Amino acid sequence: MADNVVKLKPTRPCPVCGKPSTQAHHPFCSGRCADIDLNRWLSGAYVIPAGPVAEDDDDALPTADSADEEE
Repeated sequence: MADNVVKLKPTRPCPVCGKPSTQAHHPFCSGRCADIDLNRWLSGAYVIPAGPVAEDDDDALPTADSADEEE
């Protein structure tokens, strides 16, 4: 009967520690690694690098005040 069991998600390495992932905590291997990843998101460790924005570029962006004036 165990031959009929279909795994829903393929086992992949845990993005935090590299151990094989489990179905219960996919894509992580444990709740601990899932919590580590969540802490990294909340603390701002995952950031997309970007260049500084020039002050002249800010004028081109619409603001809430300018949207009200157009109506």
